[in-house]
Amino acid sequence: MPLPKIAEARELTDEQLVQEIIAVKKQLFQLRLQQATRQLDKSHQFRHTRHRLAQLMTVEAERKRADSSQPAKESE
Repeated sequence: MPLPKIAEARELTDEQLVQEIIAVKKQLFQLRLQQATRQLDKSHQFRHTRHRLAQLMTVEAERKRADSSQPAKESE
């Protein structure tokens, strides 16, 4: 199973991005819980989930930086 592509994350809207970050964090929590109870079968899911979370947070940070660096428009 290949790692997710960042292009997929960049196609999401801001609202979808936030929802996806929340969902991935919940999934990571569930994986940790499964690992603690020795129910985790596919340990590679940790890597994929953390990678996806990093991509989503990177896109979110890029968008915030782009919004803050744009000069405010003055109304005449």
